Amino acid sequence: MKKEWFLDRYCGQQFAALVEDGRLIEFSSEKEPRVVCVGNIYKGRVTNVVAGMHAAFINCELNKNCYLSMDDTYTDYTKYDGTMSALNNENPPLNVGDEVLVQITQNARRNKGAKVTKKLSIVGKHLIYLPNTAFVGISRKIKDEAERAKLLESAEALRDTQSEGFIVRTQAAIATQKQLKAEADYLKNIYRTMLETAKTAPVGTVLYEDEDLPVRVIRDSLGESVSAFHVGDEELYQRLLGLVRLQGDIPEEKLIKYNGERSMFMEYGITPLVYDAARPTVPLEKGGSLVIEHTEAMTVVDVNTGKFIGTQHLEETVFEMNLIAAREIARQVRLRNVGGIVAVDFIDMADEAHRLAVNEELKACLALDNTKCNVLPMNELCITTFTRKRVGNDVLSYLVKPCVNCGGMGHVHEDIYVVTRLRSRILDCFAEGNTVVIADVNAQIMKKIISEGMFAIEMKGRWKDKKIYLIPHKTYKEDFFSIRGEKTDEVDLPEFAHLLK
Repeated sequence: MKKEWFLDRYCGQQFAALVEDGRLIEFSSEKEPRVVCVGNIYKGRVTNVVAGMHAAFINCELNKNCYLSMDDTYTDYTKYDGTMSALNNENPPLNVGDEVLVQITQNARRNKGAKVTKKLSIVGKHLIYLPNTAFVGISRKIKDEAERAKLLESAEALRDTQSEGFIVRTQAAIATQKQLKAEADYLKNIYRTMLETAKTAPVGTVLYEDEDLPVRVIRDSLGESVSAFHVGDEELYQRLLGLVRLQGDIPEEKLIKYNGERSMFMEYGITPLVYDAARPTVPLEKGGSLVIEHTEAMTVVDVNTGKFIGTQHLEETVFEMNLIAAREIARQVRLRNVGGIVAVDFIDMADEAHRLAVNEELKACLALDNTKCNVLPMNELCITTFTRKRVGNDVLSYLVKPCVNCGGMGHVHEDIYVVTRLRSRILDCFAEGNTVVIADVNAQIMKKIISEGMFAIEMKGRWKDKKIYLIPHKTYKEDFFSIRGEKTDEVDLPEFAHLLK
């Protein structure tokens, strides 16, 4: 299997796309500089304790108070083989006014604040350090029993106290004992520095931030399993090159700088695949389809046979289509980064063995996802429900936003999506030999581009010898623009045209 990562930064965003054999498997985007993010550790203050819910609300100086469940953790320990000490069964009571260190486990959504935990995790290349969780575990992807025993013994030896723990990541299988010890000391030092800083820091201080999106991709990727890392930005490429040289487990030749004149994502055919992730209907092999709808409570998936008629009798045809659907559903929830409850309405099957087989196929395909999924048995109506842990933002949040003209009943293109489309078209114009680009755009979109400096990187780099004029239009819809290129500076422009600098 050919596995390739594509990493880029532009328009104030960072992007990462994973493609396997020409199919888009994952897509993520983050604002630059980063804002509140899963994995960040804050100094907070308890504002309210809800004994009946075994929870509390924590003020971290964010837009809303954070929700702390005394039972929630950032690290999903069920994904690892290991032992949890009885020391972790006790949760000290909290009182209003207490100052605590908390880690974000789920970003704020709609009218809800972020979720946090007191069970902190600091992630490294080979290890996850658990400063206040007595758990020692190992990745299930390490199969060799002798190797597992050796690594678990090493992890146990790295503990300074019985109240802390370590998780051995898959990458540890290719690390030396010296590297593990050095990384463990580094992670412990991060925690000690946090504690020292927290003594005098005000409430709301960010004590620890996880690495940004491209660095996390490099950190969490095994060199031998990825064919290439394509990077579309020079500054980002140099930073990742330094990281690869420092880590030493990914060959430098796998890090490839993209030097094309057009958008890298468009050049490699990734952009249309990302756009498809926003569509509710997903075509399946042999003529069937999925319909994916997002609601406040859950995501609902309906399986349709469409034009697929099969070659056997009805039950076999339905069974085959449901197996195909199960595989694609697993890919779609990973690609779209769907979190929470997912309900799947499979095509009715009378044979109980077929229902069981489809459910097991769905489980097996979801098991390939790095994010935890829990699949429940299929009921007699052929409806299966499963949960997927919320991690980061879904793809829809990058592509669309609620429409203000219909009270939120529909969606329109998100601003960043419109701007990245505009950037791609500008690149096309310059690739065709033009030196001047004139773009007629929505007035609010133009204001956003200028005020946030969304093309600042390009104007200082690849576009420094080019000219881009933006012409605002109050009557244009936000997602509409027109663009043309010129090979001469002698162009007729209205007085209110804005030259980007």
